[in-house]
Amino acid sequence: MINSIDKVLKSSTEKQYNFSVLIPTWNNINYLKLCIEGLKKNSTTNLQLIIIINEGEDGTLKWVMEQEELNYVYSPKNIGICYALNACRSLILSDYVVYMNDDMYPLHNWDGKLNDEIIKYGKKDFMFSSTMIEPFNTGNPCVLVKDYGRDIETFKKEEIEKDSSTFSRSDWWGSTWPPNVMHIDVWDLAGGMSIEYTPGFSSDPDLSMKFYQMGVREFKGLGNSFVYHFGCKSTGRVKSNKGTDTFLMKWGISSRIFTNEVIKRGKEYQEDLPSKEISLSNKIRNKIKKLRVALK
Repeated sequence: MINSIDKVLKSSTEKQYNFSVLIPTWNNINYLKLCIEGLKKNSTTNLQLIIIINEGEDGTLKWVMEQEELNYVYSPKNIGICYALNACRSLILSDYVVYMNDDMYPLHNWDGKLNDEIIKYGKKDFMFSSTMIEPFNTGNPCVLVKDYGRDIETFKKEEIEKDSSTFSRSDWWGSTWPPNVMHIDVWDLAGGMSIEYTPGFSSDPDLSMKFYQMGVREFKGLGNSFVYHFGCKSTGRVKSNKGTDTFLMKWGISSRIFTNEVIKRGKEYQEDLPSKEISLSNKIRNKIKKLRVALK
């Protein structure tokens, strides 16, 4: 694997960037182009864009190579999310790393709001997320449900950009999903993404758990920073790993209990993350699940 990965840095090492934005993509060129269009149009800070190209057989590699401002990592084989994000480390020039999916369309000042929050917080021990807008209700309490199209063909781009200034919701607990941002020192101390989750399912809550173990308690989703998310345009095509089992065996609790009960996913944000002991029933349930996984 390592000998087949190419890295190209086009960004100036003398320029200051607010964020290095890492975008994995897997033969998804039309959504990638739309994502980059949104970043160029609706961002208000200085961004370093790093595209991780898995395969790129649909013209992605050629297109990214032609774009002057796009740095990239290229693997001729699909190495998944975890290896892909870790492979970017030597290209990152900013103190703050953003992980974003290629099937997202950033809305106006999404990054400026994150930057304001980072300045306001004033410390490194955080994970902040933008709020995703999705066209259908999946039960995710962190999402704002508004249907502006379920694919590129039906995407109401002009309409959502016109309406974006009217969107609002309360800040929320439980940042795990992209687009999220973290300080590079926190990313490095955690060792980036955990490759045992390859191709990547459940690697997001695992990263949050690693941060939690390091003492991070500020897992905050911003109710004024938005991206439109078409939903699973890449992950829906890949064979899923049993990430929930991996998480359970690694940490001793399920990812659901961690996100729902420990970092309070989707609950309205308050100044301090309320501590809560895992209930006895859930402790027993976790032990039973862990035993079942071990006996598989």
